[in-house]
Amino acid sequence: MFENLIDRLENSFKLLKGEGRITEINVAETLKDIRKALLDADVSYKIAKGFCDDVKEKALGQDVLKAVRPGQMLTKIVHDELARLMGGEAIDINIKGAPGVVLVAGLQGSGKTTFSGKLALNCRTKRGLKTMLVACDVYRPAAIEQLKILGEQTEVFVYHEEGVQDPVKIAKNAISKAKQEGYSLVIVDTAGRLAIDEQMMAEITAIKKAVNPTETLFVVDSMTGQDAVETAKTFNDRLDFDGVVLTKLDGDTRGGAALSIRAVVNKPIKFVSAGEKMDALDVFHPKRIADRILGMGDVVSLVEKAQEQYNEEEARRLQRKLAKDQFTLSDFFDQIQQIKKMGNIKDLASMIPGMGKALKDVEMDNDAFKGIEAIIQSMTKEERENPSLLNGSRRRRIAEGSGTSIAEINRLVKQFEDTRKMMKNMAGGGAAKAMRAMGSMRKR
Repeated sequence: MFENLIDRLENSFKLLKGEGRITEINVAETLKDIRKALLDADVSYKIAKGFCDDVKEKALGQDVLKAVRPGQMLTKIVHDELARLMGGEAIDINIKGAPGVVLVAGLQGSGKTTFSGKLALNCRTKRGLKTMLVACDVYRPAAIEQLKILGEQTEVFVYHEEGVQDPVKIAKNAISKAKQEGYSLVIVDTAGRLAIDEQMMAEITAIKKAVNPTETLFVVDSMTGQDAVETAKTFNDRLDFDGVVLTKLDGDTRGGAALSIRAVVNKPIKFVSAGEKMDALDVFHPKRIADRILGMGDVVSLVEKAQEQYNEEEARRLQRKLAKDQFTLSDFFDQIQQIKKMGNIKDLASMIPGMGKALKDVEMDNDAFKGIEAIIQSMTKEERENPSLLNGSRRRRIAEGSGTSIAEINRLVKQFEDTRKMMKNMAGGGAAKAMRAMGSMRKR
């Protein structure tokens, strides 16, 4: 995401000239290019101009320390203004109540139903809440069935009423059931339309009045750019929602919606969703997004994703095996699965400062592990535990079974043995060092 904007802003800062101070003359060309970059990112002219005016006001006349170049100083100012433009701080949803009620609204195709399922999983697993999903889209033929499937995937109960065409009644009955059965949270998925119409607005307003939600979220497809911003404004004028959810952010290389929507509706972006996996939902952190836009990475988010997959007992078990030189290909395979659960490999790598630019034109996704996985899965348990058993005939069998070559198997086994020796020497430094060493193995 934001790939085009990242490239343009990086080039903009190269234009800055001057020594010791940022002046109106040496900053003018840079701000002109930044404004063009924002417009190309589908940010409205008014917001782009206001942003550059704010940056100029803060930048002019600032003393630049000897150890800091004018370009670096301006980068810091732009970073702070980007974060402010997007809201400054992350703001959590309000799910307090007995039960808390989250009303989800948006146009058809924006990703409302999928987001509802993701939020339900997030609240059940990370917040420990007994959660109910409510199917109030009585118009789209597959909507209820889609929510039921998501409920099965997330292990969340889905309330629906077959044949009932009154979404207000369904929502009220769901709340009553939730109170009776001790649910902590109710997430109401509502109907959308291909475009805004009075019937939809009247219906969602009636549902909100009936269930009195503690949180109303507007879901918008970030790939629609300024159209998303205008749709959000129309919804907010009628619904007065509490926050915005940006979906399909993985397909949005411009980022105009993320940069503009807070300024237009004065409501925070609370979640961003990228990808179809049910755990692909992140809290929106303006400062971290600003870091990524300016190519600074997002190490904090990377660490948080790692912690979600981190199992302390498993880490201790792994450390003991490393110390005893008992780390096997089975252990390596398990670690690959943990890494893949963290998300798209290229997205994860781009969170490391400087890596986003380096990997810009590199094709890298979770399929990069496919060859290694196929080889290991084609081995017997004994072969995975003891690669020294892999003679010529066994390697030919594994090559045929995995669709690879004997040369690839030879390379994997050699790299594994070299890495295992290195990991044993590093075992005293903890499992974290060992994991980093393993990561380097795939790149060879």
